[in-house]
Amino acid sequence: MAAWRAPRTGLNGLFAVYKAPGVASIWVRDTVETLLLKELNSLEQPAVQQQVRFLPTTVEGNAGKELTLTVTQLPVLAAHPLVRGPEFTHLKIGAGHRLDTKSSGVFVLGVGHGNKLLTDMYNAHLTRAYTVRGLFGKATDDFSDTGRLIEKTTFDHVTRDKLEQILAVIQGTNHKALLMYSNIDLKTQEAYELAVKGLIRPMEKTPPLITGIRCLQFAPPEFQLEIQCLHETQQYLRKIVHEIGLELKSTAVCTQVRRTRDGFFTLDNALLQMHWNLQNIRNSIKDSKIKVKVELQRSLGHQARCGKRHTDMDQVAESELHSTEGMSASDLTHKMREPHAD
Repeated sequence: MAAWRAPRTGLNGLFAVYKAPGVASIWVRDTVETLLLKELNSLEQPAVQQQVRFLPTTVEGNAGKELTLTVTQLPVLAAHPLVRGPEFTHLKIGAGHRLDTKSSGVFVLGVGHGNKLLTDMYNAHLTRAYTVRGLFGKATDDFSDTGRLIEKTTFDHVTRDKLEQILAVIQGTNHKALLMYSNIDLKTQEAYELAVKGLIRPMEKTPPLITGIRCLQFAPPEFQLEIQCLHETQQYLRKIVHEIGLELKSTAVCTQVRRTRDGFFTLDNALLQMHWNLQNIRNSIKDSKIKVKVELQRSLGHQARCGKRHTDMDQVAESELHSTEGMSASDLTHKMREPHAD
């Protein structure tokens, strides 16, 4: 019985798989569930329960054949595998931040208690990293190289220096937006410490934000970028490539979007399809358990402290607002000039 229950207890947590391009995220999730169910139900099952029954039998007695009751054990048919069917028919597997069909890379899944951890990951506003390939010289209706061709342009004038100047502008603009959404006073020691630790993050859902962008390869017409971001979609990243082409007085399409990191899961943690089996997934959950706990506590703990501080500030502001009700303009001006106690 213990050996039968052990695999079930091991399927509680988060793990990452590698999603190939050309397949939907929901197909990956469903395939993992199907493979796990098949393997769980193929394990050695406990013996069928027995029940005591008194069956009528005939025995030879002094007066001939006599009817009597014999104690025997019979299997409980309601619990027999051929009657009740498979032991496992459903696993609660949730999906993290999705990848669209054209994209590939790290795809986080949660099973059992891991579904709650997926919610914690979402609330922690963790960054994700991508490698994005682009191609100068043409534009399409969906910003990808497989879309309907709209325009062809030259790109001989595009240099790596010009590209990196555009990337610096994009990162600077997004960094300002990140600071605005994080509600942090930049003049404080706390802001400096959070910046050093990489914990400056928005307090709530925001538009897509790029926290880092750089050029990895430049071999016109092809180029490759590394992008770190928040709250993005893969289509948004393709649009970034398109806009970079326009800023360089040319055009560009996206040829590949590959996620290399989702929060604290990297490509090294992502299981290839050939490794989607019960033992590997159990090992992956076990190996990442401590890391998941530490990183989520660090991120969510910071947000809880920031949320409390902003709540306190709002309460102080509301209190001051009530204290000024009914004051004349001159009295209000005098109160505003009074020094505030530290």
